[in-house]
Amino acid sequence: MSTARQVARERRRRRRLMLGATLTLAATGVVACLVMALLPDGKADAKPAASTSVAAGRVTAATASGSGTPSPKGKASPSPSRSRSATDAPKASATTTKAKASPAKTPRPARTGSTTAASPGRIRPGTSYRGVATAYEAGVGDGACGFGPSPDMMIAAMNTTDYESARACGAYVHVRAANGASVTVRITNECPLPCAPGQIDLSHEAFIKLGDLGLGRIPITWSLLSPGSPGALLVRYKTGSSPYWCGIQVLNHRNPVAALEVRTSGGWRQLPRTPYNYFLSADGSGCGGAIRITDIYGQRLTVGDIGIRPNVIQPTGVQFARH
Repeated sequence: MSTARQVARERRRRRRLMLGATLTLAATGVVACLVMALLPDGKADAKPAASTSVAAGRVTAATASGSGTPSPKGKASPSPSRSRSATDAPKASATTTKAKASPAKTPRPARTGSTTAASPGRIRPGTSYRGVATAYEAGVGDGACGFGPSPDMMIAAMNTTDYESARACGAYVHVRAANGASVTVRITNECPLPCAPGQIDLSHEAFIKLGDLGLGRIPITWSLLSPGSPGALLVRYKTGSSPYWCGIQVLNHRNPVAALEVRTSGGWRQLPRTPYNYFLSADGSGCGGAIRITDIYGQRLTVGDIGIRPNVIQPTGVQFARH
């Protein structure tokens, strides 16, 4: 009996030991879990911290490369001090271009008294020419330019080459001789061959300002002159002009006339010039309408409707600026 009791007692003792060990292990596990949960640097936070660090690194790399597009895994906003991205570049470029736009490229509307490109010709502003002066009996001062009698006799005939199909008509020319004497004349006529390029045939009254008529020929230099106010431009329609054909002449112009245009239903039309100094509209287009006149300096004057009044000189109220 005693042996049986001892065996039973031993079994109960082992059970208590095993139960105590189990309870101890369970308590230890609970305590460990509580400690881990309360620690700020525990393993539970390690993995998210590492992910955040990687994502931030990707955002920085993307910004430095100029893409400006953060990694889908990175929620962080780009730094305000980052460099401009490719998305920003077009806006910056457009702003810069606008700021540097040259005002020279801005188109300007045409207006009365505007300036256009000067039309080149043989006689050009700011150029000195060499030749000889000769003399002719000018009569009343009329000539190939068709101006009619001249109010004064300080006039001349230009050699055919430099006359250039009436382009020289009305030009004021300053002529200087080798002896220092000079005279200013207005071109009203053409000096045909054998007058050579550079030669100017002066009226007797103009020639004697340079030397004695008996000299016959005097070496000279000459250049264009833009004189003081001669009054307003004048316009004259040629005898026989009508709405079906007309010739238009410009008189009393300060600077040589380079072109004349008439306004038609299709816009401005430049008329051809004749050697007798009229601009012709062979089909009548523009006859009696507005006229646009351009001098060799590129100045452009627009004259209102001038009625077709053949062989009547009509004032315009405008004049080219002095140069």
